[in-house]
Amino acid sequence: MPELPEVETVRASLEPRMVGRRFEDVEILDSRLTRPLDPTEVAAELVGERVSAVDRRGKYLIVRFESGLVLLIHLRMTGNLVHSRNGARAESHVRAVVRLDDGSDVTYRDARRFGTWLVLRADEADAYLAARLGLEPLEREFSARDFGDRLAERRASVKAALLDQRTLAGVGNIYADEALWRAQIDPRRPAGALDAREIGKLHRGVRRALEAGIARQGATLRDYRTPDGAVGGMQHEFKVYDRGGEPCVRCGTPIEKTRIAGRGTWFCPGCQR
Repeated sequence: MPELPEVETVRASLEPRMVGRRFEDVEILDSRLTRPLDPTEVAAELVGERVSAVDRRGKYLIVRFESGLVLLIHLRMTGNLVHSRNGARAESHVRAVVRLDDGSDVTYRDARRFGTWLVLRADEADAYLAARLGLEPLEREFSARDFGDRLAERRASVKAALLDQRTLAGVGNIYADEALWRAQIDPRRPAGALDAREIGKLHRGVRRALEAGIARQGATLRDYRTPDGAVGGMQHEFKVYDRGGEPCVRCGTPIEKTRIAGRGTWFCPGCQR
């Protein structure tokens, strides 16, 4: 599933291509994308709207329009947004196509069909996101103290707490493992048992793991692509994720795999104690 670095990469790529552009035509080809709303009605609501901003909150891509409407896009497991010109479009798993007023297209592809599009007013969108998402880890306001307060309330493992979007928005399985390795914290530790020093290390670990992912345009394990069709590069620099049996680059101990909160979890038993 695309996580914060992947969604932020998509946002940064689409922003200069979409801001100021008008939605000239919209085709929604899969009713699951907008259910329970009628896709024809959603498409008609978007036609003629001019984009004022392309934002991100957690794993949500937020397209804001001058009228005050907002389009929330969640890519889920296999969603992709492709920008193309001269009528060239992605050929497989196309679920929606937006024609912009400069003649280019933004095509939404989704092999597993779990992604969602939701049109709301700005105030409705803010309330919708606030009810589902916690701290934004790359904002200046994200402090170790606030982070620690969120974790102190949790009896679950620290890995499970990081995966809970109500605790920290945008962190998924990959970057949780990478952040915990950077902080040298065992993912099985109870979140509420971390002391102030460990909270500080994990706070830095989360930010550095996400920043590394953004710098490398995300991780492509199977489906993820940038809007211009390129693959990400973060998968070549994982420290623990999907590296079971390989030596830890920090201490040489073989990486182990376990399951936490139903998710495969990789860690170093030598330096994540």
